[in-house]
Amino acid sequence: MPEVSQFTVWAVVVGMALLNFAVRFAPLAIVSRIELPAPVMRWLSFVPIAVMGALVASEVLRPNGVWTNPITGPNVYAALITALVFRSTRSFLGASVAGMASFVVLQHALPLILH
Repeated sequence: MPEVSQFTVWAVVVGMALLNFAVRFAPLAIVSRIELPAPVMRWLSFVPIAVMGALVASEVLRPNGVWTNPITGPNVYAALITALVFRSTRSFLGASVAGMASFVVLQHALPLILH
């Protein structure tokens, strides 16, 4: 395999960054100047939660990209605890801390409980 110069690597990285910016900026610049209909705005309001849900569900059900038994792993239990804390407190920070803490505790305690 031929050696690639450092200049070539940086040129490719900068070129990809500029192209990525150009492709993403144009639609945002156009859409930000027009008034979108209420149904479109309502539909767009669900996009962030749908994306977050897909990312979280993927990591909870397939940690490290491998399907695991949800009963024997701490992921589902920690996600449920996180959801319950958020539901009761409406604090994203509190739910995140509760989720991380419960994951760490369950990661060490669940094998002892199940075996």
